[in-house]
Amino acid sequence: MKTLKPLCLAFALSTTTLTTYATEPTIAQQKQVAGYYHHQIGNTQITALLDGTNYLSPSLFKGLTEEESNAILKKYYAINEKGIQTSVNAFLINTGNQLLMIDSGAASCFGTHLGSIYNNLKASGYEPTQVNGIFLTHLHPDHVCGISNNGVANYPNATLHISKTEYDYWLSPNTVKKLPKDKQTAFLGTVEKIKTALAPYEKAKQVKVFSDKSLRFGDIEFKPSFGHTPGHYSFKLKTNGQEVAFIGDIVHSHTLQFEQPETAVEFDFDPATAVQTRLKHFAEYAKEGQLIAAPHLPFPGLGHIYSKDGKTYQWIPVHYK
Repeated sequence: MKTLKPLCLAFALSTTTLTTYATEPTIAQQKQVAGYYHHQIGNTQITALLDGTNYLSPSLFKGLTEEESNAILKKYYAINEKGIQTSVNAFLINTGNQLLMIDSGAASCFGTHLGSIYNNLKASGYEPTQVNGIFLTHLHPDHVCGISNNGVANYPNATLHISKTEYDYWLSPNTVKKLPKDKQTAFLGTVEKIKTALAPYEKAKQVKVFSDKSLRFGDIEFKPSFGHTPGHYSFKLKTNGQEVAFIGDIVHSHTLQFEQPETAVEFDFDPATAVQTRLKHFAEYAKEGQLIAAPHLPFPGLGHIYSKDGKTYQWIPVHYK
């Protein structure tokens, strides 16, 4: 028995050492790599840029019971105590002679968990001065705030393209008068963020407002997709015999609103119209099979919409290339 004591002591010491090491790691955990993804279509390069991720309460999605929401989220392994995770994405289009941008992210308008698009654009190999045009699907701060910083244009050589209906709704002084009293303060706060973002472009006369009768600008085709906001637009690019649809905020969840596309979200301006827009566009995209670029679907937000029965849909992300 005496000869076993040293062995027992050695084992005890080694166990203590291992336990101490496990509770005091010396190898630091690393941050995620830069958020950009290049996708090639013929001679055109589409680059998805990640601004960050956000969490939405399931209660913001209307018309679903808690049990229905949980069942869908569980099916997609999307249960998260923080809420429903969504991305905030923007997209670059390199046509070879132009560098165009669809939306711009939130910058500092929503907190430090967002605001990475400007740096991710540079990390992807491009320079902000190379951007010629920025097409804004709508003027919510998580799409427009990223165009400038502290009164200085982030993309000084870019012309902004905004629909007239959208521009007038947010920037007309008469809009707030038509809103209920309890919504006026929040509306004016949003307007202030929009005005601040647009200011350097307005001063440089680099804002181009297009009418609802406009069909296209260069290689970009305009596609009305009203409901989420009064003048919300999607944009389409046809290149090398293929089509890419930049759908904006017609959808905010790759789980709930694909399984139940009639589900509106709390911040839809006109929920009924938003639902009809989603149903119409989902059916079209599922039938025609074009590439979809979505700002609030999981990064890189590129994929296809599939439907087996024309009633429910499925998001099919692109395969890594």
